[in-house]
Amino acid sequence: MSAAAQRNHVDIVTWNVQWFCGLDGQVDVSRVVAHAKTLADFDVLCLQEVAVDYPELPGNAGFDQPARVREALGPGYEVFYAPAVDERGPHGRRQQFGNLLATRLPAALVQCLALPWPADGEAMSMPRVCLAATLVGPFGPLRVMTTHLEYYSKRQRLAQANALRELHAQACERAAAPPLSDPDRGPFRAKPHTASAVLCGDFNFEAHEPEYAAVQGEIAAPLSRLADAWPQAHPGRPQQPTFRIFDRRYGPDPIACDFFFTSADLLGGVQRFEIDGGTRLSDHQPMWLRLGAPA
Repeated sequence: MSAAAQRNHVDIVTWNVQWFCGLDGQVDVSRVVAHAKTLADFDVLCLQEVAVDYPELPGNAGFDQPARVREALGPGYEVFYAPAVDERGPHGRRQQFGNLLATRLPAALVQCLALPWPADGEAMSMPRVCLAATLVGPFGPLRVMTTHLEYYSKRQRLAQANALRELHAQACERAAAPPLSDPDRGPFRAKPHTASAVLCGDFNFEAHEPEYAAVQGEIAAPLSRLADAWPQAHPGRPQQPTFRIFDRRYGPDPIACDFFFTSADLLGGVQRFEIDGGTRLSDHQPMWLRLGAPA
């Protein structure tokens, strides 16, 4: 029996790794993964800004980073990659940029969900996605979603925040009324559906902005509504910063823009929520959530 199967909690680490480029300018997948392992014996690792063959990025990300993550994690983990950008590069090869989820819990269903990209001619932007994996956890099915919202366009970011709430609402509706299945027709056989979910990543908004409220807005299943896990773990304390702590190129003050949201039914199971504010292996700080069986 695996170590994950014997546990009664789930440890999740999320980190915008900036194509594994540290503040020293060095791109090194193995040292980022090694540092993540020091934070927690994680069951799920969610990474944003993972690149394939972008040598023009600072430090040179001109290689297959998801493959390097697989090597660094070693046996026991499945690795899923969802490129938001998939384009033909100037050198004729495919270039990809997106989100990665690694898990040692069985992944029963994996989805790459496109987020809105409305026109905004006043800002730079790129496509965005949400990578969702329904996992077989120690206290039942758990849908873990990781994403990275637009930085430069507030219009697009708000549309994406609303879409995340709607995608979660649809998943809750399917859990309440699963589609008909046909066991003899491969892709039409029954899928696992659950309203219990964790949404994490780099959202590029702060807690006072409308996008933060949009993610946590009302849905038809109120017991499954998404909620910020930080106040549950640290009542009365504002979340500590996750961005612009050491690198102030994008603004003068540190901010918290990376979050863990959980469905309301899981809030009582939030046991720990920690942020590593000291590492300089990316321009964002990694976060760790421990989730036990709901109280």
